[in-house]
Amino acid sequence: MDLADVVRRHGPAYLKRFGERLPKAHRSALEAILRCHTAACGGSLYQCPQCGALHFRYHGCGHRACGQCGHAQALAWLERQTSRLLPADYFLATFTVPKALRPWIRREQRFFYDLLLRESAATLQDVAAQPRYGLEGRLGFLSVLHTWTRQLIYHPHVHCVIPAVALRADQSLGWPVQRGFLLPVQRLSARWRSRLRQALGELRPDIAAQIPAHVWHDPWVVHCQAAGRGAQALQYLSRYIFRTAISSARLHWQDEHRVCFGYTDSKSRQPRSCTLAAEEFLRRFLQHVLPKGFHRVRSYGWLSPAARESYQHLRLLLHAIAAPGQKPRAAVRVLCARCRCQMLRIAKISRAPP
Repeated sequence: MDLADVVRRHGPAYLKRFGERLPKAHRSALEAILRCHTAACGGSLYQCPQCGALHFRYHGCGHRACGQCGHAQALAWLERQTSRLLPADYFLATFTVPKALRPWIRREQRFFYDLLLRESAATLQDVAAQPRYGLEGRLGFLSVLHTWTRQLIYHPHVHCVIPAVALRADQSLGWPVQRGFLLPVQRLSARWRSRLRQALGELRPDIAAQIPAHVWHDPWVVHCQAAGRGAQALQYLSRYIFRTAISSARLHWQDEHRVCFGYTDSKSRQPRSCTLAAEEFLRRFLQHVLPKGFHRVRSYGWLSPAARESYQHLRLLLHAIAAPGQKPRAAVRVLCARCRCQMLRIAKISRAPP
């Protein structure tokens, strides 16, 4: 059982009910999932050089909402980011928003997602620049937008993977005041709330006027935890950068009206199952499909593409060994079912016309 089975069985009723109200991005995601690994996506013909056996393999759709695609891209991304790790301690910061603000974020996703990424990055830079915390300089970090919980509930937040070193104005290095500490979460939380309120009032006063006043007075939550040398945090993030919400491996069963999937309880760490009405399952899944062309991963500070010289200067100060040149990724390996010899692609079949 995979996600396409669920969409094939329950998608028509979902489309019939919501019709024109369904966002174009959601409809495109459902169509791509149904096309994946079918004649609609084309395929490749392979032949065994030893026994001459033939094998045909359909192509994937490549849509980031598809649970069957994205694995190769995620591995390539992880390799690139791992090669850029510095010899420093790393931290994983998570910027969340109050539950009362989420309905507005869901209605204006492109605007708010960009705002969350930009203002969380600015919050880190603002607090890191203050002398009392030792860094007193500019950070470089990777930010990733995440919108779901293990039960597919809408919960937009931003993860930031941050090396605990800053580049100061005089081009020297700044370090946290103590080991195992980056920046105080209480200060980050207050600054995060303040920046988001100010930016929203300036850019979208129409939305700002509708948000309940208590949202700006309630405590906001920012987590910041040690992440070793960064490799484990990158591996965690790579799991969903090129995929959306749920993989086929988590789907347990479905019937005429329901879908059951598994998840790990965040508190007990025990496996659990969640059974939803099919319509609710599709609704929860589709609300995490990003607007077309939106990039959920961004680099800031001296890790941004525009600051390559600063990044190389910082590597030099840290005596970091230059990352070896990346080897070309091996082509897809298809093994012969008879003799286990690697097969060769002899033809590529174009996708079927729409």
